[in-house]
Amino acid sequence: MRSKIINACLKFIKENKDVNGTKLDEIRYGLESIYILVEKTIIIFFIAFIFHIAKELLLLLLFYNFIRMTSFGLHATKSSICLFSSVLIFLGCAFFSRVLLIPIYGKVAIGSLCILFMYKNAPADTYKRPIVSRKRREIYKLLSTIIAITYSICAVIIANNFISNLLLFSLIIQNFLIAPTVYKFFKLPYDNYKTYISSQKNLNYSN
Repeated sequence: MRSKIINACLKFIKENKDVNGTKLDEIRYGLESIYILVEKTIIIFFIAFIFHIAKELLLLLLFYNFIRMTSFGLHATKSSICLFSSVLIFLGCAFFSRVLLIPIYGKVAIGSLCILFMYKNAPADTYKRPIVSRKRREIYKLLSTIIAITYSICAVIIANNFISNLLLFSLIIQNFLIAPTVYKFFKLPYDNYKTYISSQKNLNYSN
């Protein structure tokens, strides 16, 4: 099903626009990413509706994706792994956001650790999309830290326990996905911009 839809889209693009092989590969990769995202979202929300936690899931994803835009993080190597882990993590956090009671000092401790690790590890790039620019990395780190501080403060002062939990869960999830130890556990390269810069230097020397 996926290949039929993607191939149909590529055929339409080739018929209406002049694109070369490299550009076509980039478009295919983008279409595959969009398809997987849509497919995964439909499945996760279908399960969420069954368990009556669609509202909680929607808010969690909004909080999570907002901080992920600046801190990035690892991606699963297979779509099946991505789907399974997303169902487990996001639906689990959405469910527990309604029932879990975290005392104030616990929220302060969790928020403080999340801010510290966010400042230390963000942004975390991937080997497919290394963040080469030093200025961009510094901006992303600053923005990620500011968002983490904002989330942590709101989680402590907001009276609504449900929203407070969602803010903390979004921070915990994202800190998990940018941690060097997690990259290592999944055997994925970390600080990919260093490898890219080094390879470019070697290429210049060889020329």
